[in-house]
Amino acid sequence: MTPTDITRAINDLLFTPDLDLDTAIERHFTPDYRQRTNGVWSDRDGFTQHMTRLRSLIRSGHVEVHDELRDGLRYADRHTVTLTRNNGRTSRTEVYLFARFAPDGRFQCVEETTLLITGHSDDENLGLIR
Repeated sequence: MTPTDITRAINDLLFTPDLDLDTAIERHFTPDYRQRTNGVWSDRDGFTQHMTRLRSLIRSGHVEVHDELRDGLRYADRHTVTLTRNNGRTSRTEVYLFARFAPDGRFQCVEETTLLITGHSDDENLGLIR
């Protein structure tokens, strides 16, 4: 299997509403997946809750990768996610991400820090919303 990357993962998770969320998560994340966002850990179930909530709030968006590095099973990037919510409000968030792949090419662990670049102050918590 070709390793995933953040662009494919986010596009499947958030910007392809016709793709079943469980299918998208299975495609890009291992069953034992863990994520730390701004210091808060979640397991795959918590991540699924997070994505379910985001999908209910997001109308459209895109991801732009600025820097991306791979070294074996290690992955790091800096990307910006632009989101338009159902209420028409748009935000841009810069993300600094370090990850580990499982041998099958899916994300096994992600640690990230987010920084709201533009948008309403309520959008600062989109990385943790459930």
